[in-house]
Amino acid sequence: MARIAGIDIPREKRVEIALTYVYGIGLTRSKLILANTGVNPDTRVKDLSDGDVQKLRGATEEFTLEGDLRRKEGMALKRLQDIGCVRGRRHRMSLPVRGQRTRTNARTRRGSRKTVAGRKK
Repeated sequence: MARIAGIDIPREKRVEIALTYVYGIGLTRSKLILANTGVNPDTRVKDLSDGDVQKLRGATEEFTLEGDLRRKEGMALKRLQDIGCVRGRRHRMSLPVRGQRTRTNARTRRGSRKTVAGRKK
């Protein structure tokens, strides 16, 4: 099994798709890496030579991936919360951040409904 950026990528999949299992590599970046290294995107991971795997490892080292990327994103959110800007406060309160309405919808961000009892007359 090929290990790239500390992740065991699936053996039975095409290299182009298997690279997307690494956090920080999507399909576009995967295609870019394969074009730069000259590895055929249609090759299955199990059919890669050791040289190809080494090329892929070298090409992925220039990107911020996996734990470093997660840490970087977490620090960016923490910075927003620390300075007390609107985006940071919305993140802290688990509300939509980008101006979406919350009177209706926004269930994913706010969680399941909490029923409030109606007033007795």
